[in-house]
Amino acid sequence: MSVQEEPSPAVSAHPEEIKSVFDLRLGKHVVLQGSARITPAGVISAGIAVAVMTLALGYLASSGRRRRQ
Repeated sequence: MSVQEEPSPAVSAHPEEIKSVFDLRLGKHVVLQGSARITPAGVISAGIAVAVMTLALGYLASSGRRRRQ
């Protein structure tokens, strides 16, 4: 059995870390709470991933149109 300790909230893992906390309420009985953190390198990596997926989907859509003609 292992015990994992969470890092203290006062000390961030990265000096430029971006943090976000949100509460989402759906109706009277459902409340979702969440938090996220990301570094600037993570933002750039996510942007590159979205760009590559967009290019790939565009290629697949255009090749599908060519087959129909």
